[in-house]
Amino acid sequence: MKQRILLGVRGMDNDPAAELVTETLLGVPGVLTVEAGRDGQAMVEYDATELTVMDLIRALRRQGFLAGMA
Repeated sequence: MKQRILLGVRGMDNDPAAELVTETLLGVPGVLTVEAGRDGQAMVEYDATELTVMDLIRALRRQGFLAGMA
C-alpha cells in the first residue's frame, strides 16, 4: 500500500545535504520516491507494507539528521 509523508529534516539547508537525504531514503527498502529540497522538507512515497515512518526517521538519524513528521 503506497503512502506519502512530508518529513521535516533539520540540517537539510543546502544542496549536498538534500542529496544525502535523498540517497539515504532511496536506500531504504520500500521507498519509492523522494523529493527533498533545501527548505528542510522531504516528501517521501513508500510502501507501508514494507516499512514505517519511524524506519525513515531512523535512517536519517543514522546520517546525523534530526527528522520528524512535518
